[in-house]
Amino acid sequence: MNDEALPTPCLREAAFDLFGAELPDRPVILSVPHAGRDYPDALLAAARVRPGLLRRLEDRWVDLLARPLIERGFSVLVARAPRAMIDLNRHEREVDPGMIADAPRDAAWHSSAKLRGGLGLFPRRMPGASELWQRPLCWAEARERIETLHRPYHAAIAHRMRAARDAHGHAILIDLHSMPPLPPAGAGQTPPGVVLGDRFGRSASTQLMALAAEIVESHGVSVAQNHPYAGDHLIERHGNPDRGLHALQVEIDRRLYLDAALEQPGPGVARMQAVVTDLAEALAVELPRAGYAMAAE
Repeated sequence: MNDEALPTPCLREAAFDLFGAELPDRPVILSVPHAGRDYPDALLAAARVRPGLLRRLEDRWVDLLARPLIERGFSVLVARAPRAMIDLNRHEREVDPGMIADAPRDAAWHSSAKLRGGLGLFPRRMPGASELWQRPLCWAEARERIETLHRPYHAAIAHRMRAARDAHGHAILIDLHSMPPLPPAGAGQTPPGVVLGDRFGRSASTQLMALAAEIVESHGVSVAQNHPYAGDHLIERHGNPDRGLHALQVEIDRRLYLDAALEQPGPGVARMQAVVTDLAEALAVELPRAGYAMAAE
C-alpha cells in the first residue's frame, strides 16, 4: 500500500492535497495535518539525524484511514509537507527563538509546553535526538514556510468550513491523528485505542463528542476524552460552536492499523477505516446542539 493507492486530489498544492467538491455536500470536513511524506532534498541535507528519525514525527499512514471517505466524496485535506518541515497543528508564532538565526527583535513568539519540549512550529528535538538540525533556520526561510505551507492549509480549512456551514447550517471538522501506544492508566486497565479531544468542550458540541465516543466504542475500541490529548491549535482555531463551527481531534493508536514495527500499514487498516468512516457518516447527520435535550418533565 502506498501513495499511488490514494485517489487523485481535486486540488494539489505545496501544502496539501484536497479531495472533494468545492461545495461540500455534507457538513463534515476532515483534516490530516501530520501525514505529510514529501521530504525535499534540502530538508534532508539540513538534518543532523537520519531520515528515519525525522519520519518518527509523522502520524504514519493515518491518511489511509480516510480513503473510504475520499471515495465517498467527503472534503478531506491531507498535508503534503512533513511535520519535520512545519507543524500545521501549532500557531504560526509558536516558534523556538533558538530555531531562528536572525529572528526579528520585535517578534512576539508564543510559548507552550509542546514548544518547550522541542515540538514547536519548527520541531527542534525529540526523544533520541537532542537536536534535529545542523544549524538554525534563517528568518526568510521560516517565513516562507509559514506563508506557503501553514497559512494555505488553514485558509483551505476555513474556506471549506464556511462553505459547509453556509450550505448546511453548521460545519464539523474531524482532525485526524495517530498516537504512540499509551500506557495503562492503572493495574488491570486497558489503555484507550482512541482519544477524542475538543479542548475540554470549547471547540465542539458535547453532543458530538458523546456521539463520537459511542460510534468508536461500538467497534470494540476503547475511548478516552481530552486526556492525554485535548486537541491543539488546529481545532482551537477552527472550532467555534457559538458560530456553528465544531472541531474534534481524533487520535488513533498506531498499533490498531500499522504493522508490529509501527512502520507500514498492517492488517488493522480495514477495521480502522470502518471506524473513521462510521464516525464521519454519523456526525454528518447529527444536529450539533450545545448538549443533549433535557428529558420532558
